[in-house]
Amino acid sequence: MSTAEAAETPEAREPSGRIKFSSPRQIPIVGVVTEDEEVQGAFKSMDLNRVIKLFEETGDLMKIPNSELRIQICKCIIDFYHAEPPKKHITGYQQASSSYKIKMAEVGGLAKTMVQSLELLENQLVEKLWVLKALQHLSTSEVNCTLMVKAQAASGICAHLNDPDPSGQLLFRSSEILWNLLEKSSKEEIIQQLSNLKCLLALKEVFKNLFIRGVSHYDRQLRNDILVITTIISQNPGAPMIESGFTRDLILFATFNEVKSQNPLVKGVKVSNSYEDFELKKLLFNIIVILCKDLSTIQLLIDGKIILALFTYVKKPEKHKILEWSAAQYEELQLHAIATLSSVAPFLIDEYMFYTGNARVLEFLTWCDNEDSFFSHGNSFHGAGGRGNKFAQMRYSLRLLRAMVYLENDTINKDLCEKGAIQQLIGIFKNTISKYNDKEEAILLEIQSDILLILSGLCEYHIPGKEIFGTGGVDIILHVMKTDPKKLQSGLGYNILLYSTLDSIWCCILGCYPSEDYFLEKEGIFLLLDLLALNQKKFCSLILGIMVEFCDNPKTAAHVNAWRGKKDQTAASLLIKLWRKEEKELGVKRDKYGKIVDTKKPLFTSFQEEQKIIPLPANCPTVAVMDVAENIRAKIYAVLGKLDFENLPGLSAEDFVTLCIIHRYLDFKIGEIWNEIYEEIKLEKLRPVTTDKKILESITAASENIGKMVVSLQSEMIESQARQDVQNEQKVYAKIQATHKQRELANKSWENFLARTSNAKTLKKTKRLQEKAIESSRYGERPQNATFHRTDIKGLNATVPSGGVVTVESTPARLVGGPLADTDIALKKLPIRGGALQRVKAVKTVDEPKKSEPT
Repeated sequence: MSTAEAAETPEAREPSGRIKFSSPRQIPIVGVVTEDEEVQGAFKSMDLNRVIKLFEETGDLMKIPNSELRIQICKCIIDFYHAEPPKKHITGYQQASSSYKIKMAEVGGLAKTMVQSLELLENQLVEKLWVLKALQHLSTSEVNCTLMVKAQAASGICAHLNDPDPSGQLLFRSSEILWNLLEKSSKEEIIQQLSNLKCLLALKEVFKNLFIRGVSHYDRQLRNDILVITTIISQNPGAPMIESGFTRDLILFATFNEVKSQNPLVKGVKVSNSYEDFELKKLLFNIIVILCKDLSTIQLLIDGKIILALFTYVKKPEKHKILEWSAAQYEELQLHAIATLSSVAPFLIDEYMFYTGNARVLEFLTWCDNEDSFFSHGNSFHGAGGRGNKFAQMRYSLRLLRAMVYLENDTINKDLCEKGAIQQLIGIFKNTISKYNDKEEAILLEIQSDILLILSGLCEYHIPGKEIFGTGGVDIILHVMKTDPKKLQSGLGYNILLYSTLDSIWCCILGCYPSEDYFLEKEGIFLLLDLLALNQKKFCSLILGIMVEFCDNPKTAAHVNAWRGKKDQTAASLLIKLWRKEEKELGVKRDKYGKIVDTKKPLFTSFQEEQKIIPLPANCPTVAVMDVAENIRAKIYAVLGKLDFENLPGLSAEDFVTLCIIHRYLDFKIGEIWNEIYEEIKLEKLRPVTTDKKILESITAASENIGKMVVSLQSEMIESQARQDVQNEQKVYAKIQATHKQRELANKSWENFLARTSNAKTLKKTKRLQEKAIESSRYGERPQNATFHRTDIKGLNATVPSGGVVTVESTPARLVGGPLADTDIALKKLPIRGGALQRVKAVKTVDEPKKSEPT
């Protein structure tokens, strides 16, 4: 028997059709059929559709105005999630599993029906609490939550949060259901349902009551939960936070502890250092950041003195002062307050300056940079990387300064310069270099990047600021540029630091001639070209832009031409190589030698080929114009143009072929733009006057002729290089032949030498030939009274010419022992300076061994 059938037995139904419950708890059961009964046909398959229909009708029973029935239905639903074994076992039946009942409830849409029943129970508190308890269990399922959202459960439940309830269960269970809906269904849909005045008024009153009167641990937790839900709603710009008065109250609650207020709402309210109150403070800071994005909130923030309240945390810890927070809590709140200022202060510039924000931040940075004894806990999200030091405080203070400087407000930036911010930041940067260690590497890199970005903002449009930046600032930039290139791939932040450094060169050095000269003197251009040679696309455009500006300095060209990279590569060769790589990536058509393929479109990229010309308004840049800004070809052209295209060192034939195109880049680009204009006129079916038409045609023809001329010049270069290659090849072959011939002569000489030394007849013959050659080289007649000196030794059978002096080294002592040691030969020495042999006295050695008789 199925569950539905069991529920519809005659014993379970009254004559009126209403279900009669025989006990407080009904246990759904299914039949168990034995094999014998199955054979006899007693088995009947379970009809799931009837089970689903049962759950749908069970939900509809909530419409019956019977309190006991409604409560009993809620208890049955709750029992799905807290099933207990039956007290009495019925033979032949077993209890349905909890998962089965929950699944059937989901399929039957029970959650939706229960939400709809809430509308019938506005004045029945007991039944409403039971329904909320049932919905609390049902909302643990994503399927049920989706059904509840469709029934507008969020708005319906939230609107009645503040209904009278002495037990407090209504608020607790309602907030729990809202949490489940946010977690298990569409968050955007829930926010949309809650973003109405009725819901926000209910949330405001509940939060206000809990904030003012809540004293228990449970009240504080519930208060924080309500604030989190409110924070989520406030992310919707359309939520009437201001209209409900909730924004004003939240600002008051966030600041009353720092800025004394006479508002009766906070009179007598005290915040303890309990965990819940500490979390409340952080949640209030967080919602202020969200609220300030709505410009309508600005005046409320000014009235609430939010800037002054947050600045109370931007100061060094005062010794011997009793604080309501622990040291770890105060540090976390301090960092959170500075982070909040970074978001709020840019919207409240006048308030920031009124409360001397720049002076406060710079003074706090001075403390951060000092070596005072300070032990930070670094436990919070904002304190990451700052345990045992002040790096976290320094990081968030610099973020605040960066946010203010990037507003490009003259008053703020001028005030910072006057207060010595540039010198102070350069000093902090140098100190971070000395404090460098692997443990805090990431946070130190972030600090250094922010310092350089702030300096860039202060100096970009301020020449006195660039002069203050001076050589000290150039030194820190050069230090970063000397970083090992391998670290750029470490993922720790070196890429960001390098970006900040290049930005600082652009903003702090260029335009200030003393700084430019010092940068050149310290081989800064060499370092820039070293970075460019790394061939990292993300840096190329910025580096080339800097190079273009630097080349306005007449001293730059000599430095660029003097640079040498790997394999003695020159700067011109590097730039041309980058041009070829860029054109390859852009899909520009070139032949195998790098020549122009299409003289009508010599610079066209693959994107331009695919993109059809479309008539555009005069203020919209065309594809040809955008191409100038979207790749680095224009910058390479500008750099080579300032270096002068002539006399560029270290170029190959391939480089010269490419250089022909680069040299005519501007002419080609102008022709390309005129061609676009001509095509747009045709597309718009306009007919230019005869004179204009002739001019357009002549411009197009001139551009094409320039392309043909460049192709011709490229062909000449390639042919000249081919001839040069043939000549070089012939020279190499001639050198190889000479080498082989030399080897043959050397081999022949060696063979002759071997013949002379191994054959006496050959030796004598060679000797005679040598003597004959010597005689033939002498004068035929001897001068009178001349003395004749022989140049050879008579009777010497050798063909090697003898010199005037022969040096003979003495035989080592270890070689003169043995059987002949007692002969006269052993007693003779050859004088080192030559001359006849001389007798010397024998020196008798101690324990001289007995001489053996010669054999």
